[in-house]
Amino acid sequence: MPFRHRDAVERWMFRAALPWWAAHGLDRQHGGYVEHMTLDGRDGAAPFKRTRVTARQIYVFSHAHVLGFGDGAELARHGADFLTTRTWNGPQRGFARLLTRSGGELDPTPDLYDHAFCLHAFAWLYRATGDAAARDWMHRTLDFIERGLRHPSGEGFHDELPPPGRRQQNPHMHLAEAALASHAATGEQRFADLARELAAMFARWFFDPTSATLGELFTEDWQRIPGDEGRRIEPGHHLEWAWILACCRRDLGIDLSEQIRAAVGFAERYGIDPVSRATFDVVRDDGVPLDRGSRTWPNTERLKAAVAMLELDGTDPTTVFDETCALLLERYLAHTPEGTWMDAFDGAGRPLAKTIPASTLYHLFLAFAEVLRVTAARPIG
Repeated sequence: MPFRHRDAVERWMFRAALPWWAAHGLDRQHGGYVEHMTLDGRDGAAPFKRTRVTARQIYVFSHAHVLGFGDGAELARHGADFLTTRTWNGPQRGFARLLTRSGGELDPTPDLYDHAFCLHAFAWLYRATGDAAARDWMHRTLDFIERGLRHPSGEGFHDELPPPGRRQQNPHMHLAEAALASHAATGEQRFADLARELAAMFARWFFDPTSATLGELFTEDWQRIPGDEGRRIEPGHHLEWAWILACCRRDLGIDLSEQIRAAVGFAERYGIDPVSRATFDVVRDDGVPLDRGSRTWPNTERLKAAVAMLELDGTDPTTVFDETCALLLERYLAHTPEGTWMDAFDGAGRPLAKTIPASTLYHLFLAFAEVLRVTAARPIG
């Protein structure tokens, strides 16, 4: 498939971003990874480490190893050692949400979002290395999710402990992503069953086919919370779910084709700036933009949704690939040092970010890897 930015994307990933973060993104003194950088590329000296960031970086380096980046496995094991020795509080408490820079406990809260990314990280580490310990940690992580975070209704999970009294679709989305990665890595039925459950929850609760919108915040019984807050829609999550559901269809035969088309259709119609072609951060459920700014990640999800539509209906992704890769390369990634990014811009295209968050690499690497996969002369990965 012809794609004019393919070489630039591949070069940025493997010659700029991965070497730079391998050299500068590891905390060699305390273990794990650096939380964020200053805009000129120095360690931002954050006094904390988020578990989700550790897990995301393990994923990046593991996937990079699968794609041929030679140091990826050891870079991923560096993070996995920190995650399992510093962050894990045992089978009754799971992973802590937040540590100090040196690895002391700062917030022990078990958080579904964090645990989803831990499962995703171990799945990719196992895929990259075949390490039996990584597979054991996949099961240990899911065991805690099922035992410690399962909602009493049996449908889905608490967002955190103690339960906050309202529920979110977003951590469930990432748990679906992790379940798919775990099934792909092992072929084990328990991970396929979890992905099926979460896809069914998308169809039953999260997505409203009448408005073609994906809710963000819900009551305990999965009704959208009342008022303006319940009307907030993130186009990036529409696009992200579309890719996950397309993977469910491809890998497990779960056919939510109409919901995929509707979710992408709403995001493309209301969630894309007609001038810059950036993906808005937030719109209302009637399509009115509430925040015309755009972080890096919603734009990466537009790429993945284009992959989903290609594999679902054969829809030509060239326009989306060209628009969004040009936007990312020329606006977000045209940053010094090379291999880093300006993470956020306002609606007028003015930079907003004060740091370079390490967590963004997960979004960029996964989306670019998917673009490379479907535009390769031969399959990769």
